[in-house]
Amino acid sequence: AKAAFSLSWGLDMPDAGAGRLASPEASPWLAAGCLLCVLGLSYQDTKEGDGKPNVLLNIPTGEEEGGRIATDKPTSPWKSRFWPDDSDYFYDVTQRSQKLIPFLSPHMGPESRPHTVVLHGAAGVGKTTLAKRCLLDWTEFRLGPLHCAFYLSCRELNHMAPCTFAELISKDCPELQEDVLEVLAQAESALFVVDGFDELRVPAGALTHDTCSDWKQQKPAPILLSSLLKRKMVAKATLLVTTRPGALRELLLLVEQPRLVEVEGFSESDREACFLRHFEDQDQARQALDAVRCNPVLLRLSSAPAVCQLLCTCLRLQMQRGEDPSLACQTTTSLFLRFLCSQFTPAPGGHPQCHLREPLEALCLLAAQGLWTQLSLFDREDLGRLGVEEADLQPFLDRCVLQRDRDCAGCFSFVHVSVQQFLAAMFYVLRCPGEDEWPGSGWDIRGVQELFSREARAGNPLLAQAGRFLWGLLSAARAWELETTFGCQTSSEAKQELLKRTSEQEQPVLWAVGLREVFHCLYESQEEELVSDATASLQEASLHLMTSRDLVHCSFCLRHCGDLQRLSLQVAKGVLPEEEAALESRHAQNPLPFWTDLCSVFSSSKSLVLLDISQSFLGSLSVRTLCDQMASATCCLQKVVLKDISPAGAYQNFCLAFRGHKTLTQLILQVSEQNDVLPSLCEVLSHPKCKLQCLRLGPCSAPTQQWAGLFLALQANHSLTCLDLSDSELQDGGAKLLCAGLRHPKCPVQRLSLENCHLTEACCSDLSATLIVGQRLTHLCLAKNDLGDGGVKTLCEGLRYPECRLQALVLWRCSITSEGCVHLSTVLSQESSLTHLDLGLNHIGVVGLRALCGALKAPPCGLQYLRSMAVWGSELPWT
Repeated sequence: AKAAFSLSWGLDMPDAGAGRLASPEASPWLAAGCLLCVLGLSYQDTKEGDGKPNVLLNIPTGEEEGGRIATDKPTSPWKSRFWPDDSDYFYDVTQRSQKLIPFLSPHMGPESRPHTVVLHGAAGVGKTTLAKRCLLDWTEFRLGPLHCAFYLSCRELNHMAPCTFAELISKDCPELQEDVLEVLAQAESALFVVDGFDELRVPAGALTHDTCSDWKQQKPAPILLSSLLKRKMVAKATLLVTTRPGALRELLLLVEQPRLVEVEGFSESDREACFLRHFEDQDQARQALDAVRCNPVLLRLSSAPAVCQLLCTCLRLQMQRGEDPSLACQTTTSLFLRFLCSQFTPAPGGHPQCHLREPLEALCLLAAQGLWTQLSLFDREDLGRLGVEEADLQPFLDRCVLQRDRDCAGCFSFVHVSVQQFLAAMFYVLRCPGEDEWPGSGWDIRGVQELFSREARAGNPLLAQAGRFLWGLLSAARAWELETTFGCQTSSEAKQELLKRTSEQEQPVLWAVGLREVFHCLYESQEEELVSDATASLQEASLHLMTSRDLVHCSFCLRHCGDLQRLSLQVAKGVLPEEEAALESRHAQNPLPFWTDLCSVFSSSKSLVLLDISQSFLGSLSVRTLCDQMASATCCLQKVVLKDISPAGAYQNFCLAFRGHKTLTQLILQVSEQNDVLPSLCEVLSHPKCKLQCLRLGPCSAPTQQWAGLFLALQANHSLTCLDLSDSELQDGGAKLLCAGLRHPKCPVQRLSLENCHLTEACCSDLSATLIVGQRLTHLCLAKNDLGDGGVKTLCEGLRYPECRLQALVLWRCSITSEGCVHLSTVLSQESSLTHLDLGLNHIGVVGLRALCGALKAPPCGLQYLRSMAVWGSELPWT
């Protein structure tokens, strides 16, 4: 007779590997690297001593319900998976995330169930935990009599020798290989959990090009895995794959139509609940959490439960000593170093624990090797290759800095990847003074310059945070903290290498990663002298403040850039409060003090000559601060570019700040909407100390009265030689007022651009008169205005006068035909000051082009440049 049984292999054994069998005493929880099958099998009696003591047969209790045996639920598997006091809480968090995985729904049939689900998320947010829970819960929703599930750890696949697919999924129990193949052949549904795809170590392209469909052919384990993912093996199986974001793109090249589920870890409410549980005083808990919120890097890392626990432990100890948690959270490096040192703090009045120096160096060596090889799990062979003894690591195992892996016997991993990055960075500062040979030369650890290589970082995303930690550890304060705790002497060689440059003009090695990352690194050091040395040759900075943290970093670094000459700035929405009321509702620190520090660059950088602020959301308070700093600046600012700035009223404040500025010669105002900037601009131009030579304003929409005020100010100004009003709604009425100002004897304007100012033939008579009377005008751009042939004819009347001094005329896309070219040719064939003529994108035709060519042959013609492209529908008479 047949009966239903639950056959489980590898349940929660500390030495269970991929396919390893657990003992009958194991608790009902799946550990990493095991294989789980829940099958409808015919019962075969197994006697004691038959050679298979590791097979666990659990005969389910309960009554049959609709052909399925209803079993008692196992005890909570969450005990001891995290910290004991938090087990129920983590169960709730994972239970919430599990609802996002659709194939576990009992209402979803096989025909509508996705074949591939990808759980992606940062390190430590619970992807593996969630995958293991799904593996167990798979049995609760399987309605068929025969279904099976397998767990494959990519960590272990890296250490496996070539094998067959059957050997892969039944590793360490070869006697069951044939049974497994038979089960898969008959199974109605099969689930494969592939955990940690990002940890696979294979040559580039190997997974894409090499496949296998023969279950009995030997291949490297990663190739067999890629064959499974590409459905060359068990084509109808359901796949659940976990990965970090860095490997997601490569994974998507292997799987077909996956359902992506992001595992985010702790939410804001989860994080708050975790802090409240670990602090006896709720006010202290909220104070500590506020300190973490002020550091977006820490806030992001705390979405991982392990890091959140680390932060709680460290900040609780700090506050018990009466210290301000905000100081510890000022930089990520400072908090991680406090955590490490707090585990080994000497007794009051005691000496540094020098006996821990060598173990610390061994730990950092292990972390650095893992960083460069992108490994987070280390076995005894790894330790042996590095010359590290397991006893060296024991102090850090005792303090939970390092931990024994639950899934692989004899293997170790750091409590979180960020701790590994921190200790890898420490490897570079613990180099002994006078040590000639690079300590990483015998292993896979590269030099400190490689840590900041764009190419290296493109292939290894973990290097970026390690580089920031390194700069944080280069400060004198961090070195003192290491020395007083562990008795370690730190080396300055890493600092010297990163700041080294072959000439005064060349940037240091550090600058290879880009200015934004450079400022992030320098901020971690919190050492002003170090920042000054690193930015000594910086003359141009282009900054995009995308987060509040960018503002904090830049405000700290910019004020130490003494030789800065050109500054370009973009501020994303939300970085600065747009309204005063927004300050009261912010959880994070007030950004205005940091903005004030950033604006102090106008006083600290006396060589600053160019300021470009574009596509920025500033807010009224931020604009006021910026204008106050510019008005009192000691720098010799010469050119200012302001484009697409919010709020709209910011331009008025800027103009008032520039009023009477003695060194400002170029001002570009690009307004994105109707703006009342003209009255303020009139005050700038009318000021007796105004030195402005070039003004570009547009697109600007203003009433006629405001245009009249601006053009009246031109008569009082004696310095403005270039005026660009492109894309403004000037129209014919505004052009008439402008021409009146240009004809004033004292008007200094020489170059005028009215491109796309909505002009027509009606304004050409005023322009023609201006060409005659305003003898200073040498360059005129009327592009993208509907002037037509009639408008050109009127302009030619002014061009024919001997008093006209115009040298360049741009009539690009002005609706001119061959008739207009005839009028222009009469001017060109006579003596004229015109040397440059642009007629691009006009339908001048062959007739018009011939007329121009005839004028060019005339001896009096002085034209040096002519553009007449786009003669549509005609052939060019090149001969």
